[in-house]
Amino acid sequence: ASSLSVNDLEEAIILLFYGYSKQIFINNEWHDSTSGKKFTVYNPATGDKICEVEEGDKEDVDKAVKAARKAFQLGSPWRTMDASERGRLLYKLADLIERDRLLLATMESIDGGKLFSTAYNMDLGGCLRTLRYCAGWADKVQGRTIPMDGNFFTFTRLEPIGVCGQIIPWNFPLVMFVWKIAPALCCGNTVVIKPAEETPLTAIYMGSLIKEAGFPPGVVNIVPGFGSTAGAAISHHMDIDKVSFTGSTQVGKLIKEAAGKSNLKRVTLELGGKSPNIIFADADLDSAVAFAHNGLFYHQGQCCIASSRIFVEEPIYEEFVRRSVEQAKKIVLGDPLSSCVNQGPQINKAQFHKILDLIESGKKEGAKLECGGGPWGDKGYFIQPTVFSNVTDGMRIAKEEIFGPVQQIMKFKTVDEVIERANNTHYGLAAAVFTKDLDKALTFATALQAGTVWVNCYSAVSAQCPFGGFKMSGNGRELGEYGIHEYTEVKTVTIKIPQKNS
Repeated sequence: ASSLSVNDLEEAIILLFYGYSKQIFINNEWHDSTSGKKFTVYNPATGDKICEVEEGDKEDVDKAVKAARKAFQLGSPWRTMDASERGRLLYKLADLIERDRLLLATMESIDGGKLFSTAYNMDLGGCLRTLRYCAGWADKVQGRTIPMDGNFFTFTRLEPIGVCGQIIPWNFPLVMFVWKIAPALCCGNTVVIKPAEETPLTAIYMGSLIKEAGFPPGVVNIVPGFGSTAGAAISHHMDIDKVSFTGSTQVGKLIKEAAGKSNLKRVTLELGGKSPNIIFADADLDSAVAFAHNGLFYHQGQCCIASSRIFVEEPIYEEFVRRSVEQAKKIVLGDPLSSCVNQGPQINKAQFHKILDLIESGKKEGAKLECGGGPWGDKGYFIQPTVFSNVTDGMRIAKEEIFGPVQQIMKFKTVDEVIERANNTHYGLAAAVFTKDLDKALTFATALQAGTVWVNCYSAVSAQCPFGGFKMSGNGRELGEYGIHEYTEVKTVTIKIPQKNS
């Protein structure tokens, strides 16, 4: 991406504003909202209006679900399609994303404040790998034969669940879009997906690529709108068979409640985190500081797996803090389209003020502010890279998910103490340990209550590896074989036969 010129970016921006529809995508067609309402999308780096998007709500969700149900009915082109052909369509979609990589990365940067280089290299690269991984699975989702007692022949089928409602967050709009649709489609489901109201642009553009790739009408339907209307309609809908949500724990609770009050639809949730990162005195200090820094400040701290509780063993604590502050002070803030910038804005005014409020709570509760601690610039939603030391477990900044560029560094003395403290949270999404001692590493890999535990690294996420949380960080898994199976139902078929031969 470093070879891209300013003219390339300007051309992509022009295409963003004028080159595609900003409507609801149902049945491979573009629609205005039933209500006639639209909502405004803003650039968080400037606060300026980007465009208006059609605002879907319950009536639009109903239309999308009807289209998805029709596409899923027995005998439809989608249900009779060979599994290998479903895989071919996913491969084609990946090729189209790769073709339009510049445009999609620019949208992500303008729409969500993401660094252009991060969007182009990391996010788009991850989308391509996930789609191609799931494409390869399409004709490998298979059942088993079972040696049942008696004169019976028994086998299992892994069948698609049906119509899947999918609700995605604003921090990784395109990545989450792909994480949701790729496993669902590879198993033969149909989809109604709602992008976050803050960042709907890449999801809407994906509608044009889905149609171009050749997916039948109704297989993927995209309804931009608000969580309280369109999202709630998906969660409560009696003709949606599964809902998958990535976002806050608070909203995840509402979705699970809605599923229970409606048709007991299947639910997978990937929710919040307050991930512990444990640094032992025998760790490679340069590596530990670098991973801890990137694990927290990546995408302005707006990651559910952010290493937001850093526990450092007492003998190296002061040196770790000193080096971490040095790293934070090197961060350059500004326009996320600029190649020299490595921190962009927070997503919106509400998040901006929430983060500043938590920073103030850290100051008042006695944490030591090592650097940062306030807003930056005269426009947009920028916050200075902030580091706190002398943080204790009872402070708000040690307990609440900040979702911003605020690093908390805590001190520990013993193995048993830090295990107990690391697990003393309602969350359980991710964790890490840095040590050269294999026994310590394996002890922590089993003792930490988290869906992912990294050893001597952080944020190493791959399409092949399952991702999800313990406790209030969610239910179910995404990615990997486990993530594929979240989109299937197991059917047992038993046939009476005259005589069984083993």
